[in-house]
Amino acid sequence: MRCYEELINYLSCALILAGLGHLIHHRKTQTSYGRHMRLSPLTRMVPAKLAWFLQEMPAFLIPLLLMPTSHKPSSTGKTLLVGTFCVHYFQRTFIYSLRTRGKPFPLGVMVAAGFFCTVNGFLQGHYLLHCAQFDDEWSTGYRYKTGLVLFYVGMAINVHSDYILRNLRKPGEVIYKIPTGGLFEYVSGANYLGEIVEWFGYAIATWALPTLSFALFSLCFIGPRAYYHHRFYKEKFKDYPKLRKALIPFIL
Repeated sequence: MRCYEELINYLSCALILAGLGHLIHHRKTQTSYGRHMRLSPLTRMVPAKLAWFLQEMPAFLIPLLLMPTSHKPSSTGKTLLVGTFCVHYFQRTFIYSLRTRGKPFPLGVMVAAGFFCTVNGFLQGHYLLHCAQFDDEWSTGYRYKTGLVLFYVGMAINVHSDYILRNLRKPGEVIYKIPTGGLFEYVSGANYLGEIVEWFGYAIATWALPTLSFALFSLCFIGPRAYYHHRFYKEKFKDYPKLRKALIPFIL
């Protein structure tokens, strides 16, 4: 398959604009799922496990379907795609979704997330498989190595933080508790911090507009969510740790 460079550039810019639009639009309220859910009597709900599985699947599946169309089967682009992007979405699709104890999702939120994962799965997969040009020395360079270290550190933080949140409540409990342990000792949105670090590491390792656009979108989408989680905890728990920040330890 040839590289559709113009389409890749359009989609990358659209991703950045969508992230900024979300940041502006949701200054006062967050996307309606989880603890920030606002429901009308007509809202259709989907069980959390099924919703996460269906909405994350396209981001894992589409790059895999694009691989046979690549004429560079052993390229650095394929290694990066499989070793970072697909690893993350394998974990989200087949592990996180089966273990989550979250509330049911509004159908509209699930469909919107699935659409995003479809578009982004194509964007990242097509770029790294058909467009990216990496020379033979790329995998020995500092950007590649630094980016991969950041990605896997971020993923470890994200997975560990999800584990802490998942085990805060016993099966069937619906109450909220203060998370402790790991980076939750320093920030309220440790899981979000981990994911943001992941995608900026991915962007550094690949050093390209499509991957940077995804990192910026992630920051704009889940960064504010960490702030609203932090505000929720402070309002709900009078004994909430005063030195704990929302997203960045000791700073914000």
